[in-house]
Amino acid sequence: MEPVHTEIAVIGAGVVGLAIALRLAQAGHEVVILDPAAPGSGASYGNAGTVADYAVQPVGTPAVLRALPSLLFNRNSPLAIRHAALPTLAPWLLRFARQSLPGAAERNARVLAGLLADSGQRWSDLAAEIGGAEILQQKGCLYLYERSADRRAAESDIAFRRTLGVTVEMLKPDELAALEPALPPAEGGAAFFPQAIFMTDPGQMVALLAKAATDAGATQMMARADKLERTLDGIHLSGPGLRLHARRVVIAAGAHSRGLAAQAGDKVPLDTERGYHVEWDMPTPRLSRPVCHTARGFYLCPMHGRLRVVGTVELGGLTAPPSPHRIARLVEGARAIFPGLGSPSRDWMGFRPSMPDSLPVIGASAAGPDVIHAYGHGHLGLTLAPLTGAIVAALIAGKAPPVPTAPLSPGRF
Repeated sequence: MEPVHTEIAVIGAGVVGLAIALRLAQAGHEVVILDPAAPGSGASYGNAGTVADYAVQPVGTPAVLRALPSLLFNRNSPLAIRHAALPTLAPWLLRFARQSLPGAAERNARVLAGLLADSGQRWSDLAAEIGGAEILQQKGCLYLYERSADRRAAESDIAFRRTLGVTVEMLKPDELAALEPALPPAEGGAAFFPQAIFMTDPGQMVALLAKAATDAGATQMMARADKLERTLDGIHLSGPGLRLHARRVVIAAGAHSRGLAAQAGDKVPLDTERGYHVEWDMPTPRLSRPVCHTARGFYLCPMHGRLRVVGTVELGGLTAPPSPHRIARLVEGARAIFPGLGSPSRDWMGFRPSMPDSLPVIGASAAGPDVIHAYGHGHLGLTLAPLTGAIVAALIAGKAPPVPTAPLSPGRF
């Protein structure tokens, strides 16, 4: 089998890999995109559809650290762990605990705020470029507080977000009712992030992005790269039915990136969050914008022709089957808000690439600039895809990236 030759191989056809491939192809590079699945069929499809410029808080905070034991071992918590995965996850959890200390958590939040600052504008520009402007909705996002105590507990978090440049309005119960009349009364009202935008069909948006990358000259190959090997004249990638030789490689395989990173010479503490959603088909969803039920830890998202309920974090690796309990929790939560919901039309589980500090990994390999890392975005892959594409394109061109990348270095741990 003769190898395929290309200038740059992008491993991963999720929203991040496709955004990178688009910018590289537009810059005149010869690009091959490798993925064993159809473009955007993983977490890039199953997410909440929010361009979350307000999500400046890392997952790990002092409050989460204090509650970590109960969160991890309570089957009903928004953050859970599969007990069988605990021995494997122990080193990651130790790093996560360290990154949840006050100084580290604040530092990580400030880095996130810098990455997110213009995410809405970047997506508006990209959507217009690829023909997806109608998929974007400029209606903001809500954090719902079921009880007054929940609202009071969130005051310091909201104040901190404001110091990082996040625009937020606190709504009283009657103001929330006027904005989203289908919601049941919420004693604590809501936090409203008016600048947030969301996608009524993230899967369709990623399909448009894949087409734009192809139209720009990138080639897509449905193949899995299992092995990465440096040679004197470039990098050899191989896998089932795959032999490919590239001068440079971009690893953008999301939760599947750790093994390839190790083969490139970089030990990166990446692990997997298993995310879930359930959907109810309905001609007109009952909401106008995404609503996060803060106490239950999930989003209600009005997608095109359906209501998607998405959320909870389960640490449990790439191989275990979906947890029926996590799906049941989402169904139970959705029915607590909309009691008339029948059986869901479908459910889904996907994998998020999770770093202990909630910061993505973007930068050159310690072994040389022939490998670029671009993964680990956690809950923000959709949000940060346009920026990541711009960063990687700048690094390959030898130019200064649009944001500082030292905090995102593959070797930061």
